[in-house]
Amino acid sequence: MMKLSRKSTLFFALVALSAVLALSACGSNNNNNASPSSSESPSDSAPASASSSASTPAAGGETKEITVTATNFEFDAQEIKAKVGDTIVLTLKNDSGNHGLEIKDLNVKIKNGESATIVLDKAGTYDFNCSIMCGTGHDSMVGKLIVE
Repeated sequence: MMKLSRKSTLFFALVALSAVLALSACGSNNNNNASPSSSESPSDSAPASASSSASTPAAGGETKEITVTATNFEFDAQEIKAKVGDTIVLTLKNDSGNHGLEIKDLNVKIKNGESATIVLDKAGTYDFNCSIMCGTGHDSMVGKLIVE
């Protein structure tokens, strides 16, 4: 009977430790992969909180570099606007916590410091969210990419 009790105690201790580590994931600061860009400037078609710059590619649309900054339980850009034919180079920067950004409908999934190039060939509204379970406010980390 003593072995069962000791095993149960060890099991519950491991479960409790796992829960504490999982819930504290957002509290860690993981900015080692962030790549600063000195050429970013605000764009009229993106929210003021997202950094972007634009140029015209040969295909007709614009190429926009957009950096979305994540803090605990919030993206600084909850709405990004673009036009059909545009190409977006989307970068995620974590200011606090450990977060990812996913746009399922466009097969985009990036982590801190990573970028994805998205060619927007279809109008629509594409939801994005935090792709790394980061704690109690994880579900509120959402936004929209609106392609007109």
